[in-house]
Amino acid sequence: MSETSRPQHESHSAGSHYQPGLAVVLIILVLFVGAATLMLRSPGSSKPSSVTTTTTTVPSRDVIPKTRVRVQVANGTDKTGLARLYTQRLMTLGWDALPEMNGPKVSETIVYFHTGFVWAAREIAKDIKVKASQIKPLHNLAPVSGAASDDIVVILGPDLAVK
Repeated sequence: MSETSRPQHESHSAGSHYQPGLAVVLIILVLFVGAATLMLRSPGSSKPSSVTTTTTTVPSRDVIPKTRVRVQVANGTDKTGLARLYTQRLMTLGWDALPEMNGPKVSETIVYFHTGFVWAAREIAKDIKVKASQIKPLHNLAPVSGAASDDIVVILGPDLAVK
């Protein structure tokens, strides 16, 4: 008996499967892409859940990757190109280093940090070979202009100019 002469009440053979038409496949694909886009753009999709407390949430290395830490490097010496050199070094290491600038003259390198970014200041100090005693909180200081929104401000001193 040929396929065309089979009675309509006869079921498909045991190995056959339903194959949706092209229109159904395209609709499923569009729905999948739309759902994936919504999940990826959702503001809460990549943030870890947090417990509400009465203390201020402090950013940590677990929450903020170093690629999102704004680092300003300023040259506090007379050595030309020093800030550019260290800005490029920090960018190579994955930090969000802003364009270099000149800063006030200092006697040694200082790594300033905003609240919650002490972990980043310590890593940067280690990366550029600065002692832990040279890491200081920024509080309300403005060591360089325009750095109020920066997470870390590094003012390079003569201790790094000779290296």
